Amino acid sequence: MDRRRFLRLAGGGVVLAAAGGAVGFVATRTPHAALAPWEMAGSQSDDPRIKALSYAILAPNPHNRQPWIADLRVPGEISLSADTARRLPHTDPFDRQITIGLGCFIELLAMAAAEDGYRLDVDLMPDGENGNRLGSERVARARFVKDDAARPDPLFAHVLARRSNKEPFDTARAISEAALQTMLESARELSWVGGTVEEAEITAWRALTSEALEIEIRTPRTYRESVELFRIGRREIEANPDGIDFSGPLFETLALAGQFDRETLLDPTSSAFRQGLDTVLANPASAMGFVWLVTPANNRASQIGAGRDWVRLNLAATGLGLGFQPLSQALQEYREMESLYRAVHERLAPEGGTVQMLTRIGYGPQVGPSPRWPVEARIIT
Repeated sequence: MDRRRFLRLAGGGVVLAAAGGAVGFVATRTPHAALAPWEMAGSQSDDPRIKALSYAILAPNPHNRQPWIADLRVPGEISLSADTARRLPHTDPFDRQITIGLGCFIELLAMAAAEDGYRLDVDLMPDGENGNRLGSERVARARFVKDDAARPDPLFAHVLARRSNKEPFDTARAISEAALQTMLESARELSWVGGTVEEAEITAWRALTSEALEIEIRTPRTYRESVELFRIGRREIEANPDGIDFSGPLFETLALAGQFDRETLLDPTSSAFRQGLDTVLANPASAMGFVWLVTPANNRASQIGAGRDWVRLNLAATGLGLGFQPLSQALQEYREMESLYRAVHERLAPEGGTVQMLTRIGYGPQVGPSPRWPVEARIIT
């Protein structure tokens, strides 16, 4: 959700009152503890595994659920599994998106290991796959091997600046074909990547992604899944530094005034719902290009590979100064989205395969990082 535009829509009087509030109130509303992992990455331990994990936990993942558990009980290796309590059963019924997020995690883990001269030997799904849902089985076993041939990845320089930019992009600033190609070439061919900055294509994808967003928001169970993960204000964010954060004095003031609470936002007849929908739809309407990723198969290894490539695309976009926001609602596997799911696959995978990710790109404002659980909260020792 575009936080700034929502505030302007939600009621100028409240916003002005908050803007004129005490400086001390403003200073105390930033969830510093929840943002600390971004500042502390790489500095918390001499153990190369924990050092690498401190970067891996900054990986993009659906709804910022941070669904990873790292078991360090075997020296020199990490066993990675999914925290099944962090599923998104309505919008991600087969745990496909969560697995992609775990792939992003593994790629950042490998990059961080290489910075310290370690090669990461990864065995995927060493216990086998468990049907359509993730269970207690390990997603990967990663062994840290000291290797003089390990070379830092240039994309690692952008890890701390990487964002999912949920603000409108500058529609007066086009993206060059050269920039698009540079981004696409950052993938490692674990999947097939493509994209467009052609005006006619952009118009078509704006319409499709807008329709998919509206379906998700107007479908009660899928929208509620998001709203229940809203973290409103510093106290909620620091108690649960995952989910969808709304931080700062303005949101807290709106919440105190009863203009920003979950039940109001869930009510499709409320002005908050209508204004929030308009705000969300402003994002695909400002897209200045789209990038996608397709895998021939749709097993867990393919999904993990897609995640590894996906975070590389995100890092490359960061290096180019481009905003990057996944708009993959049309790829979600539930009944109300079936027609758009078919349309996307007919267009991007006409000969078969699974479209794993779809994102908008463009030049946008700088945005801050998303909250994170500290690395020690996600490991077993």
